[in-house]
Amino acid sequence: MSSAKTHRIPPRSGVSFKIKKGQYLTVIDPEGEQVSDMISYSVEDPREYLSSGRSIDYASRLFLTTDDILYSNRSTPMWTIGEDQVGRHDFTLTPCSAEMFRKLYNEDDPHRGCFGNLSAAVAKYGIGPDQVPIAFNIFMYVHVDGDTGEIEVRPPKSKAGQFTRFRAEMDMIVALTACSAGQSNNFDFKPIDYYISEEGV
Repeated sequence: MSSAKTHRIPPRSGVSFKIKKGQYLTVIDPEGEQVSDMISYSVEDPREYLSSGRSIDYASRLFLTTDDILYSNRSTPMWTIGEDQVGRHDFTLTPCSAEMFRKLYNEDDPHRGCFGNLSAAVAKYGIGPDQVPIAFNIFMYVHVDGDTGEIEVRPPKSKAGQFTRFRAEMDMIVALTACSAGQSNNFDFKPIDYYISEEGV
């Protein structure tokens, strides 16, 4: 493992930071079965952001893993996925939110969710809530029925200590969460670890 400093995101919270082109971001599930939502924006122009639609379109499949490229809304490479010890992530569902918890979980006083955490995390860069896109949901396992299109959120396949590594293909503003949705994390909220390194280790 790298000697770079590892940071911990507490359960049901989020952080933001900048990363430079050529650096590596390693996202770790320290306890297992915990999702981390990731969004990113170009430092040069935050109107350029990580795009689910572009990335899935160019990969010609829903499930992205090692050697796949995550593109921006302007079709520019933002990330290349490196070592991926889990191999199953989601890039279709929007970040969980207070309104989602009301609609799907019937909660009267819901948590602000990943949407709220991501919005708060990127606000210091002048990025508003309406600029929060579909996240790359690291470790999230969404089962898709290929015939009916029905989806089912299942517990993540990630085990304690497993990670996925990304190489930055541009200078970016990044936000990460320890996901707040019960169903996504097998109804047990846990932390997420991450570190930034100069080499892919």
